[in-house]
Amino acid sequence: MEKIKRVLLKLSGEALAADAGRGLDFPFIHTVCAAVKDCVDQGVQVGVVVGGGNFWRGLKDGGDKMERSRADQMGMLATIINSLALQDVLEQHGQPAKVLTAQPMGNVAEPYSRPLADRYLSEGKVVIFGGGTGNPYFSTDTAAVLRACEIGADMILLAKNIDGVYSADPRKDPNAVKYDTVTYDEVLAKQLQVMDLPATSLALENKIPAMVFPLADPANILRAIKGEAIGTKVTL
Repeated sequence: MEKIKRVLLKLSGEALAADAGRGLDFPFIHTVCAAVKDCVDQGVQVGVVVGGGNFWRGLKDGGDKMERSRADQMGMLATIINSLALQDVLEQHGQPAKVLTAQPMGNVAEPYSRPLADRYLSEGKVVIFGGGTGNPYFSTDTAAVLRACEIGADMILLAKNIDGVYSADPRKDPNAVKYDTVTYDEVLAKQLQVMDLPATSLALENKIPAMVFPLADPANILRAIKGEAIGTKVTL
């Protein structure tokens, strides 16, 4: 396995809430940020996209109660809340971090640009991409793959609350089989739950492999970068 130089880490918002399900679990966030700092200390450049589901999920929470675009915009704001929390905790660990947002946020964070992200990553800063893609109807999965493409990431790390990719939902089907390795073509053909369809197609088109692994132990972030068999590798 070639040495990984730059990764895009996708965190779900729910993961930052840990067992509480809502809000921010700061003791757990500290363990995540310590693991991210370990990666940077190993010479790996890390970009992060975080969801907002611990505060608001546009389609799920908005539903038919409000206009979809506005509900999604609220979700984008939730991702920025999480991004700022990650930035603060990373800095507490002595790891410089920058939040770049797809939506202008005045003095809260800098607007996203690819050259700026590339510069910060090259300087050893963790770059947290807030605000999703900046557009409604697109998930933070798609935002993660989009940013991975733009920054030239070697791999997408999908830190989830499940230990890999299964043939079916293991919480509903006791016969579900876990894959050690699966191709993007198989993910699409079998409709496996890795990322949504636009994100999966974009990752395949741009030839960026992914690793799906459990975030329950944040040290898995570094293990995934080292190529250890801790979840499911999604290959081309």
